[in-house]
Amino acid sequence: MTQKIEVDFGLCESNGVCMGIDPEIFDLDDQDYLHVLQDEVTPENEEHVKEAVRQCPRQAISIKDE
Repeated sequence: MTQKIEVDFGLCESNGVCMGIDPEIFDLDDQDYLHVLQDEVTPENEEHVKEAVRQCPRQAISIKDE
C-alpha cells in the first residue's frame, strides 16, 4: 500500500514549518503558496513527513493510504 502526503490548502497558511523540516519535500513559491515536491511517503522521508504532520500549526498536512 502506498502512502501519500495530502495538504488541505483551505487550512494551510504557508507558515513554512514543513519546508524547514524538509525542503526537498515541501516548498513555498514567491507568492507563499505551498508545493509538495514529492507526495509519496518513502522509507527515506517517512520521519520527516511525520514530523511535518506533527509540527504543522494548522494541522493541514496528513498522510493518506492509497
